[in-house]
Amino acid sequence: MDNNDILIRLRYALDIKNTEMVEIFKLGGMDFSKDEVMKVLTKSVEEDDLQEDHIPCDDEMFESFLNGFITFKRGKQEPKPGQPERPAITYEHVNNLLLKKVKIALSLTSEDMIDILEDAGVKVTKGEMSAILRREGHKNYQICGDRYARNFLKGLTIRYRG
Repeated sequence: MDNNDILIRLRYALDIKNTEMVEIFKLGGMDFSKDEVMKVLTKSVEEDDLQEDHIPCDDEMFESFLNGFITFKRGKQEPKPGQPERPAITYEHVNNLLLKKVKIALSLTSEDMIDILEDAGVKVTKGEMSAILRREGHKNYQICGDRYARNFLKGLTIRYRG
């Protein structure tokens, strides 16, 4: 799964409107028009058949969307006095980033996430979920494969769209 595909599935699962997509990208620090967002929300094709109406979603754009999604759902968090600004964290594994940020945005607990995956037919233990949600570099960190990410998005669709 590439980032465009993940955005398409997340948008469908949570029934996010086009205007809300534009606002979410803006909250994440990226300025897109409605037409540009629609170009991002097209499926990728083979490199031989590049479409001129397709904008590939790179990791930076994807992370900006997820950060904007958190702000969209939970509101802007004001830094506390004396608290240093958080440095930008880059992730090598987009699926782990997806699960962490959606968990924050929707105020889900680990048990909620396990239930969402169970709705999609995947059994995950608390230990496995904890390992996926850990910070990269932690000794118990585990990479989230496409299977978990795809089924998480499927479970979100079942839960939020019925």
